[in-house]
Parts: sequence; C-alpha cells; structure tokens
Amino acid sequence: MDAITTAVPSNSLRARMLQDMTMRGFGEHTQKDYIRHVRSFAAFLGRPPDTATIEDLRRFQIDQHERAVGPATINGAVSALRFLFGITLKRPEMGLGLVVVRCMPKLRVVLSVEETARLLEAAPGIKYKAALSVAYGAGLRVSEVAHLKVDDIDSTRMVIRVEQGKGRKDRNAMLSPHLLDLLRQWWREGKRRGVMLPHGWLFPGRNGTDPVSARQLHRVVQEAAERAEIHKRVSPHTLRHSFATHLLEQGVDIRVIQVLLGHVNINTTGIYTQVSSKTMRAVASPLDQIVAVMEGRAPPG
Repeated sequence: MDAITTAVPSNSLRARMLQDMTMRGFGEHTQKDYIRHVRSFAAFLGRPPDTATIEDLRRFQIDQHERAVGPATINGAVSALRFLFGITLKRPEMGLGLVVVRCMPKLRVVLSVEETARLLEAAPGIKYKAALSVAYGAGLRVSEVAHLKVDDIDSTRMVIRVEQGKGRKDRNAMLSPHLLDLLRQWWREGKRRGVMLPHGWLFPGRNGTDPVSARQLHRVVQEAAERAEIHKRVSPHTLRHSFATHLLEQGVDIRVIQVLLGHVNINTTGIYTQVSSKTMRAVASPLDQIVAVMEGRAPPG
C-alpha cells in the first residue's frame, strides 16, 4: 500500500490502518499481512482502495478464483479488506459481499519417535540441539523458540514461560528434566563463548543482541533431516506436530494437549487424532476379520 495515492497521502491511509490494528492488539505479522493484501487489491483496482465500490470487491474475488489463488490467501484478503473498509474507512457495508472460502485441513507431517531422535542427534552443535529439543520437548512454535530469554526457564516450577505467543497470549509450557539438563549444557557453553548475556536471549543470533531467526531454525531442521536421512518434508513446526501426536499416542488427554499447545479451540487440537498411528492401529480392519473367518479363527458375523 506504500505506492497508493489517495485523496489523502497514501502513507496517511496506511498509517491510519496500522494505528487501528495496533489499538486492537494485532501482532506484527498480522499487520504486515493485512497491508500486503490491501496493496494487492489496490494494484488490481488501479486506483486508491478507498474509492472502491462493492462491485470492485466482487470483481477482485472473481479474479482471485480465476487465477486459482489458494483459500488461505483469499480468506486473508477478506479479513484485511473487511478491516480496511469496516474499521479504518467506516464503510462496513463494503465487506458484506466478500465470500470466505472453506479451507480443508491438511494432514500434518509427523515424525516417529525414532526419526525425531535421529533428527535431534543430527543437529549441528549444542545450541541448535537445545533449540530443536525445546520445539519438540515443549511443543513450541518456531517463533516462540526463537524469542525465549534466559529468564523464561523456570527450573523451580519446571515450566517454560512463553510470552506473547500466537494471539499475543502468555502461557507456560512444560519443561522436562532432560530438557532442563540440555539447556544447562547450552547455557554453560554459551557463557564460555561469551554469547549468553544476563537476561538476554536464550538462543542469540550471530550478533548476540538479536535472537536467532526463524529462518535459521528452518534451515537447521532441514539440514539435520538430511543428515539423519529423513525424507519427509520437515520444518520446526513438524517437531511441534510430533510432540502433540506422541503425547496423544501415550494416552494423554487431548484437553491437556490443548493447554500445552496453547490452542484456544479444542477442534484445532483435534486434528492430531487424524494423524495418530496408534489410534489407527487400535482399530481392527474389517479385512482382518474376513481373513480370520476364512481361516476358521473366528465365527462368521
């Protein structure tokens, strides 16, 4: 939206929208996405977005479908445009015709326990082994791992404090004795290297004053998976998925897993029941029953 010219300066409209989002507690990532979607709409329109009509919005959505734009992108644009017109421009009627596309949930990629062990062992050095172990052992998102500080590790209560996680919510994550021991090993090594600052980042980046980037953690996971000869498509989030699935397979109540993951809606956590191999193995296939009857091992139904 930087290049948009309106009756007021383009940066004024952008600034107003950013202020409206900030006042409502929107995260930085969400704000950037909304601005990006409004910029795309303005490029399609060829004129300032605050001059659009309901028919312009309809044409924009038709164009998205004709270009086979994904459901997530379409729905993101709907949210951004509803915010622009409903909140910033005080024209809520503009968003009434926008259509949300139903997203079919994708099956999560999950590592087995043995694959997870191999991946963690293949991590390059104690720093990244500790970081990836936090992602798996506490079920944290990659951004949450990257922004942990030394003081977030509470060894007395055996919890990891996650500040401003998704949805800008604080929560406590689990801290196992093994993970605590691994983090202490990294803390001692970090102190020896002079990169572990008092009250600083738990996993500092190259300059020491900034945290390690999510991109770097993505790169490390992919390199470790290659060394461990794991051919699944993995990312740091795969470790979080594996954490949840392995807990489910251990018999942990799904409502407990919901709290550990920081999910607001139990339906979000419920996706892991679809990927639990133990759950599927517990159900007898009708084919096995037929074979048992054919072999005389079971009476006909």
